[in-house]
Amino acid sequence: MTLVQRPSRSLTAATARLSTIAALASLLSLSLIGVAAAEPRHGLSIFGELKYPADFTHFDYVNPDAPKGGRLITMGTGDVNTFDSFNQFIVKGDAAQDLDLLFDSLMVRAQDEPDAVYGLIAKSADVAPDKMSVTFKLRPEAKFADGTQVTANDVVNTLNLLKSLATRPQYSQTLRDVEKAEALDPETVRYTFKGNLVRDLPVLVAQLPVLSKAYYTANPYDQTSLKPPLGSGPYRIKAFNPGSSITYERRPDYWAKDLPVNKGRFNFDEIRLDYYRDRTIELETLKSGGFDYREEFSSLGWATQYDIPAVRDGRLIKELIPDRRPSGAQGYFINTRRDKFKDPRVRAALDLVFDFEWSNKKLFFGLYKRTQSYFENSDMKAVGPPSPEELAVLEPYKDKLPPEVFGEPYTPPVTDGSGNNRANLKKARDLLISAGWKPDAEGKLRNDKGEQLSIEFLDFEAQFERITLPYVENLKRIGVAANWRLVDPAQYQQRLKSFDFDMTTQRFSLGLTPGIDMRAYLSCDAAKADGSFNLAGVCDPVVDALTDKVIAAKSRAELTTATRALDRVLRAGHYWVPHWYKPYYSVAYWNKFSRPAIQPTYDNGVVDTWWFDPQKAATLASGKAETQSTQQPAKQ
Repeated sequence: MTLVQRPSRSLTAATARLSTIAALASLLSLSLIGVAAAEPRHGLSIFGELKYPADFTHFDYVNPDAPKGGRLITMGTGDVNTFDSFNQFIVKGDAAQDLDLLFDSLMVRAQDEPDAVYGLIAKSADVAPDKMSVTFKLRPEAKFADGTQVTANDVVNTLNLLKSLATRPQYSQTLRDVEKAEALDPETVRYTFKGNLVRDLPVLVAQLPVLSKAYYTANPYDQTSLKPPLGSGPYRIKAFNPGSSITYERRPDYWAKDLPVNKGRFNFDEIRLDYYRDRTIELETLKSGGFDYREEFSSLGWATQYDIPAVRDGRLIKELIPDRRPSGAQGYFINTRRDKFKDPRVRAALDLVFDFEWSNKKLFFGLYKRTQSYFENSDMKAVGPPSPEELAVLEPYKDKLPPEVFGEPYTPPVTDGSGNNRANLKKARDLLISAGWKPDAEGKLRNDKGEQLSIEFLDFEAQFERITLPYVENLKRIGVAANWRLVDPAQYQQRLKSFDFDMTTQRFSLGLTPGIDMRAYLSCDAAKADGSFNLAGVCDPVVDALTDKVIAAKSRAELTTATRALDRVLRAGHYWVPHWYKPYYSVAYWNKFSRPAIQPTYDNGVVDTWWFDPQKAATLASGKAETQSTQQPAKQ
């Protein structure tokens, strides 16, 4: 991250497919929710009918006649800003970004519906009346890039690989109730489930990548590799420089290019990602025309570093694109696996010390709002006292929950932004003393073993220093031995995987319809699994039980009630020091692209729906500036 909003860890190359699953894992057909089983359907959704009929021709947010061609050069983002592998599914290695472009899935997300998917490799899905299985009928024309047919055996083998020990725990935890997959014939595959929380599973498996059984029989799945893998998706790897750049080339022979779910999509002939470890160099490269499109994660950069002629005359466009997704949970996550952080009073004290209002005023140019909830920027966020429905969910656990859960939800402290945070610092110190950290003669807080309370903030980007160091200094003022540690990206990633840190910055987003994916972030099982997303080590039977209630919700109203109840419990647990959010993408791009009139509701649409515009590119190359008014604006 730079200075405002760190790119989501779920968007890193190593977990690119998981970001899709996390957003989609809780989707399912209306036929699953309290109604009789229907005929096989062309799509699945949860809590409502599908927007698009069986004979739809394209999604509303695309231009079905968008020209193909040109190249998009953008930046690699994520935890490590490098890569050494093209295997994004296993714990080992750091995978390149956007490898999803190589792989198709059985069904694909509609980005203008919160929870709907439509057939890609599968032309239909049939959920059993007892909800314990789903059967997909595959398209016979589905082909891998080498021309071989995608068959049910490939789908079955994919599940076996993704449930193997080598795979990242996010898969194994999410797929634990998928009992098996079986090929009924070459074009028919059935998934069978176990347990009671099966609402999400049909669409979860529908969103898995389909891997070639032949390829992974000849090539080891459990090893890192820079051999371009075989997929059935719209792109293939054209060229790469390990750790520096990767170029994807659109496949003109892509079998599904004319399907309704793909019309108007994947318009660039080439997509190149260049990796920069220094954000300043990255920005200067954009300004010089070294690449085309950049998302800005720094408030300082956004406010001060784009006042150049190319921006003023419209050649380089600086734009805020609405982001209507839940903003997620970004903050300093506290590793509760460590004894010194097990007392929630200690964790609450850490929140009191962080002065967001001062940071927003002095560092962020007032551009951000304080994150309060794990479900920020959505109706799943808990507000006010619990509703009767929320109380009904929480009451069975009353003897296991702190009393504050049953009042107003915990909200981070607010200061006047002056930098004079003495009142909150005193409250924090008092909390630490009550938790057993007593001041010595020098005011240093020590436990009964004489050990001073110490906190190391682990990071891999130097630009975050200016945010964390004032926090560190405030901690020192109350007797804590705090420091900020900068490590190289590879070491950082390895330490995260093994939970070798005190506190670190992270951002997680649970999607529009949270469900089974939540286990990867919040469950006791995830807390114990190296490489999981549960960085804070949340392990609370009540959290597990409430997560199950979210997964089991049979209506949008039930889901909203359960997430709000869960939000109250998590916020009272003080597992993080919340950061900030903004409801838009801050982007800059050279004026040589066009886009549909309608922006996808839940995506920025850049890679998916924009296209290269030769006329604009020629104007740009000639040095004549087009005004931004020639852009086709996205509907708000």
